[in-house]
Amino acid sequence: MKTYSAKANEIERKWVLIDAEGVTLGRLASLVAMRLRGKHKPIFTPHVDCGDNIVIINAEKVKLTGKKAEQDIFYWHTGHPGGIKERSKGAILKGKYPQRVIQKAVERMLPEGPLGTAVARKLHVYAGATHPHEAQKPELLDVAALNPKNKR
Repeated sequence: MKTYSAKANEIERKWVLIDAEGVTLGRLASLVAMRLRGKHKPIFTPHVDCGDNIVIINAEKVKLTGKKAEQDIFYWHTGHPGGIKERSKGAILKGKYPQRVIQKAVERMLPEGPLGTAVARKLHVYAGATHPHEAQKPELLDVAALNPKNKR
């Protein structure tokens, strides 16, 4: 018996719609990373992009448990001397681009390198309830109903 290895042309990708309203950030990100990678499929192959396309709406309404809204800080550097910047997750969620909190949480759960970049391109996150992917007819995945702990 030989181990099955999926080929790139054999992969069938679905479109999945997830509503992030009231869902805990870490639980949502881990589920999305698993589906983007394709680990939920029986034909999963580690070196091939087997995952689905994910559309997340209502990113601004995702929940953070504990004091993560104030204490969990994103840092970046501008490239200039003394150019270290910081912003809390709560401030980002209330700011202009709240979808970046979910994007970063999922990206950091994906592998680094060309495969991780290709997988991350299939994630589409929107702050509001509308999205431009209606033509793909995404299936609704109710993350809040999968486990009572997912919804806070």
